Amino acid sequence: QVQLVESGGGLVQPGGSLRLSCIASGIAFSLADMGWYRQAPGKQREFIARISSSGWTLYDTSVTGRFTISRDNAKNTVYLQMNSLKFEDTAVYYCNQIPSHPDYWGQGTQVTVAS
Repeated sequence: QVQLVESGGGLVQPGGSLRLSCIASGIAFSLADMGWYRQAPGKQREFIARISSSGWTLYDTSVTGRFTISRDNAKNTVYLQMNSLKFEDTAVYYCNQIPSHPDYWGQGTQVTVAS
């Protein structure tokens, strides 16, 4: 059974930082391309960052230069370091494989940017 568990969200002021984690089980993690996605209130879920099995990364333009995706294959974990957070980064953040698998979505972790 595949399980993706996100954590690390919270309430942060604009300009602040958070580090999200996603622990994966039930998949060949070291061979999988992984991604972070987010869903803001009233909007569709959107892609924001991906990391290949070899460590190659790609970002949506909305987070380029502010967010960094990384992975630790020994811990089956993918991370998202978020810096210079903005109000518009408020969303529930999810991880999934690339391409996303519809049955793998977890509960996500809420990130709220507010002053």
